[in-house]
Amino acid sequence: MSRRTGFTDSALVRLLARLTDITHPESRQGFADRLSQWFGWTDAISLSAALDGSPAATPRRARGPADAERPEVDGVRAALAKAIAERGAFASDFASHRRRYLARQQAMETAIGPLRGRLRAKLASASPEMARLAALDVVMEQVLGSQEHRLLATVPGLLEKHFERLRQAAERPADESDGGAAPGAWLDVFCRDMQGVLLAELDIRLQPIEGLLDALRKS
Repeated sequence: MSRRTGFTDSALVRLLARLTDITHPESRQGFADRLSQWFGWTDAISLSAALDGSPAATPRRARGPADAERPEVDGVRAALAKAIAERGAFASDFASHRRRYLARQQAMETAIGPLRGRLRAKLASASPEMARLAALDVVMEQVLGSQEHRLLATVPGLLEKHFERLRQAAERPADESDGGAAPGAWLDVFCRDMQGVLLAELDIRLQPIEGLLDALRKS
C-alpha cells in the first residue's frame, strides 16, 4: 500500500520554499484531513469499494520475498539519480533548464509507473487481503496522481524565480553584490539547486513503490 508524505511536509516543499524565499509555515492540519480535501464524492465511492469489496480469489501466492524486488527498485532509483546528476549545457537562459527539468520528470514517470504496476500485480496475487491493498493503491494512484501531477508541474516555474534572482544578483555591480564570485558561478549554484529539487521529487515519486514493497514483505 502506498505511503504518502504530504506535500506540505516534504523535503521538496521545504527546499523550494528556501530557494524561492517563500515563507512556509508548518501545516497544523493532519494528513488525513488534507487528503480528504483531494477526494471528490466519486473518488470516495471508489475508495470505499476498494476497502469494502471482495476481490477475486487468488490461490497462488507471489513467488519470492519482497527482497527479490529490491534490486530492481534500487536500479531504477540509481538510474534516475544518475541522469539527474549529469550536467547539461552551460545555458544562461532558463528555457534550456526548463526543458531539462521536464525531461527528467518524464523519465521518472516512464520508469516508475510500470514498476508500480508490476509490484501491485505481485501484491494482488499474494492473498485476498493483499489484493484489497493493491486495489486501494489503484484508487490512490488515480486520485492522488492527478493532484501530484498538477503540483509537480508548478516546480519549474518556482525554479525560474530562483534562476532569475541568482542571475540578477550576479549582474549587479561588484560593490553592490557579494563580489569575488567567478563569472558563471551563479549558474553552478543554480544547477546544484535544481539537482537537489529533482532528487527530492524523485523521493516523493518513489514513496508508493516503497509502500508496496513494505506490503509485500508482510504478505
